[in-house]
Amino acid sequence: MISSDYSDRKDLAGGLPFLGFDPEYHRYPSRRAVLYASRGMVCTAHPLAAQAGLEILKKGGNAVDAAVATAAALTVVEPTSNGIGSDAFALVWKDGRLRGLNASGPCPGSLSLDTARREGWSAVPPLGWAPVTVPGAPAAWAELTSQMGRLSLRENLAPAVAYAREGHAVSVTVGRCMAESFQRYARESGELFAPWFETFAPAGRPLRIGERWASRDHAETLERIGDSDARDFYRGELAERMVAHARRTGGFLTLDDLGAFAPEWVEPLHGAYKGFDVWEMPPNGQGLVALLALSILREFSFPDHHDPLTVHRQIEAIKMAFADAHRYVADPRCAPVPVEELLSEEYTRSRRALLRSEAGDFSAGNPLPGGTVYLCTADGEGTMVSYIQSNYMGFGSGVVVPGTGIALNNRGHCFSLTPGHPNVLAPGKRPYNTIIPGFLTRHGEALGPFGVMGGFMQPQGHVQVVMNTVDFGMNPQEALDAPRWQWMGGMKVSVEPGFPSALAQALARKGHAVTCERESLSFGRGEIIWRTDQGTLAGATEPRADGGVAPW
Repeated sequence: MISSDYSDRKDLAGGLPFLGFDPEYHRYPSRRAVLYASRGMVCTAHPLAAQAGLEILKKGGNAVDAAVATAAALTVVEPTSNGIGSDAFALVWKDGRLRGLNASGPCPGSLSLDTARREGWSAVPPLGWAPVTVPGAPAAWAELTSQMGRLSLRENLAPAVAYAREGHAVSVTVGRCMAESFQRYARESGELFAPWFETFAPAGRPLRIGERWASRDHAETLERIGDSDARDFYRGELAERMVAHARRTGGFLTLDDLGAFAPEWVEPLHGAYKGFDVWEMPPNGQGLVALLALSILREFSFPDHHDPLTVHRQIEAIKMAFADAHRYVADPRCAPVPVEELLSEEYTRSRRALLRSEAGDFSAGNPLPGGTVYLCTADGEGTMVSYIQSNYMGFGSGVVVPGTGIALNNRGHCFSLTPGHPNVLAPGKRPYNTIIPGFLTRHGEALGPFGVMGGFMQPQGHVQVVMNTVDFGMNPQEALDAPRWQWMGGMKVSVEPGFPSALAQALARKGHAVTCERESLSFGRGEIIWRTDQGTLAGATEPRADGGVAPW
C-alpha cells in the first residue's frame, strides 16, 4: 500500500534522489486533456515512441509508416511489453476501406502434443523455448511498409535504431516492470536466461527509472531488418543465430519454421452497436469476445456508467463471451470457428436470455496476465491505423538471442493440451492470441482506431471504452480515464483504485466476488484517435501508462 506520508517511501526503482522525489508517488491527482491535430497524430503508451511516429509523418510518411516507426521504437523504449520477437495485428483504414493484417506466428514444426506428453506438461510452460512461436512483428513492419507505406523500412526503423544506439531514459512504468522481471528471471538458472540479464540488466541489477539505457545489439538487429525488408530475420544471418541458439539450449525453432512464415491479410469482423460498427480481427485473435459481449448488451438502455445493473450486465456478457471464445477460438486454418453463428441474432438472443439479476458462472476459462503495446496513428489524408504487438506476459519466454537484442514471445502458452480441442497444440498452428486492435466506424465512415492492451483484459477494455463512448457520451480522454472492472474467472471481479466503493458493494450484493486492487497497471492501457465532425483528429492516452499523444 502506498503510504500517505511521503517520508515513509523508499527509493525502490531509482527515482531522482538529488531532488528528493519518487517518480511513482503522486500526492495530487493530475489531469490529461483531449489533444487535437489536423495533419496527423500518433498515440501510444510511451512518449518517445509517439515522437518516433511523428518524426516519420513529418518526413513525408503516412499513418502506416508512422505506425511501423512507433512499433519498432516500442521494442526499444518499452521492452517490458514487447520486442523484436513479438507477434502483431493491425487494422488499416485506407482509401475508404478497412483491412486486417494477422502477423501472429505458428508453433514450430517439431513441437507437438506428443512432445508435451513426453515432457509431462499439464500446460505449455510460460518460460523457455516451449511457448516460443515464430515471431511475426518484423514481417508485419515489412508488409505494412511495402503494401501501404510511402517510405522504406530502413527509414521507418531509423528512429528506433537511434534510440537503441544512443540510449534513452527509462520511464516509470518500464522501470517498475523491469524490477519485477529481474526478480522473476533471477529465480531461473542456466545458460538459457543469461542473455536476458546481459541485455536488460547489464549492471547486474534492474534498470532504474530515469537511467539511460542503450543496446547496440538491438540497434544492429533493427538495421539488418530495415536494410533487408525483414528477410534477414527470416532467412538470413539473424535467422541462423536464432536457430543456433535454439539448438544449443534445447529449443524447437528451425530455419524452415522461420523461412516459411508470412503475415496474412484478412477481412476484419464487425458487429453493430447502437448506430456504430465495431471492428475486430478474426480468430485466432480474441476480438470476437468484445463483439459477442456487445451484441448481448446492445438491446439494453444504460442510464449511467456507475449504475450497478449496467456494470453487472457488462460483466455477465463478458463471462458468456469468454465461455464461447475459449470453446471455439483457434487458428481457422486448422479448426473451423463458427463466427457467423456466434454473432447471429438468434444466438445472441439465446445468450441474452441467460442474463439474470444475480451473478452467474458460465464455466469459462480463467483469464491470464499479459504484456502488450498498442498504438494508433492517423494522417491528414484519411489513413488510420490500429496496431498492437506483444511478447505476452511482459518479456515473453525470457529467451533472448545472444548478441541480437531479440526477446522471443511466449504465445504458445495459450495452446490447449486437451486432445480434440480446437486450440490444441499442433505443429505449424497459431495459438489463441490475446492481442486485438479495435476500430469504430459509423455509416460507413471511419470514426477511428482504439485499443486497450493487457492480456485477457483487452476485450473487457474494448467493451468498456466503446460503451463509455457510445452509451455515456464520454470524450476519448474520459472514455480511457473512467475506472475499470476486470473479470478474473468464475465469480471473481477486480476493480481498480478510484472505482466507486458503493458500486463495488452493490456488485458484491449481486453475487460477484469483488476485490479492490491497489494498482491500475493490470486494468489495461489504451489509446484512442477519433476523427471529428470538422475533419480534424482528437486523441487521448490514459494515466495507467507513460503514454503520449503526438499531434501535428
